[in-house]
Amino acid sequence: MPTKIKGATCVSQHSIIERENSQQLVKYMNKNRSLMALFSVVIMLAASTISFACACCADKGQYWVSTSTPDAYTLGILKDMHMDTGVELFMTAGEDDMKGIGDLGWENLNLVDAFTNNTWKITIKSAAGKTGTLTLPRPAKLTTKKIDIHDKEEGDPVIYKEFVFEGTVGSGSGVFKSGIVRPTKYTLIFQGRGNNCDNAEDFTHWRLAVTGSKADYAFFGKMKKS
Repeated sequence: MPTKIKGATCVSQHSIIERENSQQLVKYMNKNRSLMALFSVVIMLAASTISFACACCADKGQYWVSTSTPDAYTLGILKDMHMDTGVELFMTAGEDDMKGIGDLGWENLNLVDAFTNNTWKITIKSAAGKTGTLTLPRPAKLTTKKIDIHDKEEGDPVIYKEFVFEGTVGSGSGVFKSGIVRPTKYTLIFQGRGNNCDNAEDFTHWRLAVTGSKADYAFFGKMKKS
């Protein structure tokens, strides 16, 4: 007949309790690890968002001018930007100082623009039916300006910004044809407001100046809302 060992039952029960406690401790630690991992992800995402926001923030007193080759993102912005149909001829003392626009006149002008294959085609038409088209190949370089003009007292400044393209006119037709003699130059400026990150909707106005031996004139207008 087997001999019963005194206290064996107590030892067995104690071992079971210890095992259950160990299992609960492991579950608790695993749960805490999951919570800590989730918390770390949240912190990283928050930090990333803050870093992105600060990268776009402008600084008070900022005066930043840079000339570089436009990247793919900037070229995408240009494709999304379109001039409004209204256009004005820039005049100082009068039309006598201008040359190269034929009999276009200056009243009730309308514009159609397109940016395809890295080239702007700008057609301007008068109410009298006079029309002309300028073909402007995009130059290799873009000058970007981002300047604090000190018109906001509190918070991050809303900077004045420009995209400036200086190139050679490809061709002119209609009223512009006689004024385009190589190398006739152009300066196309897109103007706007915003922060250090560029978007199509930031740019609200434009100005185009054409200069050469037989051309000297400028147009300006608003951008279409993106």
